[in-house]
Amino acid sequence: MENLIEQLQSKNIKFKASPYWGIYFRWRWEKAFASHLKQCEKEKIHLNGDRYFSGYLWHVFSYDRRPYLLQTAANDAFDAVKKSKCYIFYQHSADVLTVEQADTLKAAQFVNEEDVYVVDEHFTWTYVVTHENYCGPYFSKVDSY
Repeated sequence: MENLIEQLQSKNIKFKASPYWGIYFRWRWEKAFASHLKQCEKEKIHLNGDRYFSGYLWHVFSYDRRPYLLQTAANDAFDAVKKSKCYIFYQHSADVLTVEQADTLKAAQFVNEEDVYVVDEHFTWTYVVTHENYCGPYFSKVDSY
């Protein structure tokens, strides 16, 4: 996260850091992008939990349980989508960054990040960069399902 914060500051992108909100934002992300799955389906794709490779929300994409764009197409979609207010949070962090004027956020700023989620203020789209170089980045819209 420190690298991303330095990048945002160097580009004069204003943001607010909020500690302790990560759990809420991960819950809200799951509600927006994985609510179509039953609990048993979530368990099958290791969406939640702390065993083995469990607990990654982006498994909804890597297990093909939600439509998405991948890699270059995902980056292009993220760069092109209208961004006013965005939230940035991580799989394994309690911190959330709120970017009020996010129109200058680009996929290139997230290249060195891992397990980071970017959503608009209404959770209608998401951009996700994983720690696996063969998984993602992903871009998805709620209305695409």
